[in-house]
Amino acid sequence: MSENKMKIFSCHIVEKIYIFAVCTIVENMKAKIYGIFILVEAFFMFISSMVALYYNVHCGEKDVVSLLAATMITGIFGFILLSAGREKAKKDNESVKKIDNLTMKDSFVLVTVAWVLFAVFGMLPFIFTGAIDNVTDAFFESMSGFTTTGATIMNNIDSQPHGILFWRSVIQWLGGLGIIVLFLAIIPALNKKSNKTTLFSAEMSGLSVKKLHPKMAVTARHLYLIYMFLTVVCALVYWAGPMNLYDAVCHALTTMSSGGFSTHQSSIGYFNSSYVEYFCVLFMILSGINFSLYYFLSRGDVRSFLKNEEFRWFLGLIFVLVAIMTVLFYYAPNVQTIATDTSAYPEPTFESRFRAALFHVATTISSTGYQGSYYDYTLWGGLFLFPTLLMMLSGSCAGSTSGGIKIIRWMVCLKSIRITIKQFMHPNAVFTVKVSKEVVSNEILLRTLNFLFFYVIICVVSVIVFAITGCDFEESVFNTITSLSNMGPGYRSTGPATTFSDLTVTAKWVMSFLMLMGRLEIYTVLLIFTPTFWNKK
Repeated sequence: MSENKMKIFSCHIVEKIYIFAVCTIVENMKAKIYGIFILVEAFFMFISSMVALYYNVHCGEKDVVSLLAATMITGIFGFILLSAGREKAKKDNESVKKIDNLTMKDSFVLVTVAWVLFAVFGMLPFIFTGAIDNVTDAFFESMSGFTTTGATIMNNIDSQPHGILFWRSVIQWLGGLGIIVLFLAIIPALNKKSNKTTLFSAEMSGLSVKKLHPKMAVTARHLYLIYMFLTVVCALVYWAGPMNLYDAVCHALTTMSSGGFSTHQSSIGYFNSSYVEYFCVLFMILSGINFSLYYFLSRGDVRSFLKNEEFRWFLGLIFVLVAIMTVLFYYAPNVQTIATDTSAYPEPTFESRFRAALFHVATTISSTGYQGSYYDYTLWGGLFLFPTLLMMLSGSCAGSTSGGIKIIRWMVCLKSIRITIKQFMHPNAVFTVKVSKEVVSNEILLRTLNFLFFYVIICVVSVIVFAITGCDFEESVFNTITSLSNMGPGYRSTGPATTFSDLTVTAKWVMSFLMLMGRLEIYTVLLIFTPTFWNKK
């Protein structure tokens, strides 16, 4: 199939998404909830339009009309869904009582469709402003933004108007803690009997949902207030350095969301500043910590913060990896068979090597994907690739904005292996897996092992698909891991020094799907594709 035919086919796919979404939403009588979702997106799109208006007045940029048009279309569609949901409820008195009571099935469908709808409407500003000229690339950029993957097809970021670059940053911030968490935090759209915990779990499908308050809406509100506070502090710190206010705000939005979109093609390296890189590392690490721990810290419960086992593993892993990378920067340049381009290495001083190692570890393990002054790990040689791939797979803590498998799952698996070995040695003894001195139930243990199994299977199938589209093996592996872990850069032609614009149309749609699966941690998306999920019995 030719490239043009694939583009036409992709347009038909998006059209089908619109039709399927509208029919499914209205039929399930959840249209009012989806309508509110879309109106929230339109609100943030309007803010981006106001940024564009400011730069239109002061700099003569021309994207304000296009952004306002995208805002109007998104807002109108949101109002249509909102009205359709209310009309549907009025026609059926029984529905009035039950419309907001979400079942388990409703929650998984609602979350998945909401993320797809956000990505579909989120691509309109890219198309209307001319920043991206086709549906495939626009949807890819939008999905990459909302899922905080950070993979981009833009090769001319520095020449883009301020409004569209601000929108790129906003969509990552919206997707950072999750669209549903934002919804529960600010919109009282669900009645008191609704299963908000199920809805929350469908998006944040980690090992468990940690309630900070008996009401899940209050929990979501606490998390978002912490998120907003850290974003503001990050912006102020950036602004105190070499960044102007616009760059500071945009980079704060994409740092705390672990997104990685930048207002410059060369990312953080554009500023050529040790100040920016060190503070960027700090906030990337902060974004990788479970946000529930910040709540305990704000209440004066320092003990819960410091005694959290996953947090200690996270910091320990960073320390070990930084030490390894720093040593490799000393060792690799002296081995001709390892280093492929020594000009890509940091300057031969301890500070430069340490900073390059620290930044690379922080941006990779947090799945942010920024590029610093020294960033192209594809030129550092084979010794650097395995630690990089390990960090991409690992991710940070559960309950953070980062992607990846999450450290707590690795902890559970490693401890389970240790228990199994002990069980062989002492058959009559009873052992349990504990995390932070709490026993991990067999149900959670099984769910964790199943997650890793599904992750491996999806990776194998995806690598084969990418190979069919023309990518070599190494590129296929990195493209799979970077999209499923919501990381950003890939390898070679899709590495940190390049973009994903040269991938085929099929590969871009596959990556977009993997980004969604990775952001919703596989189960939520996978379930709606199983026949038993739709079985009415």
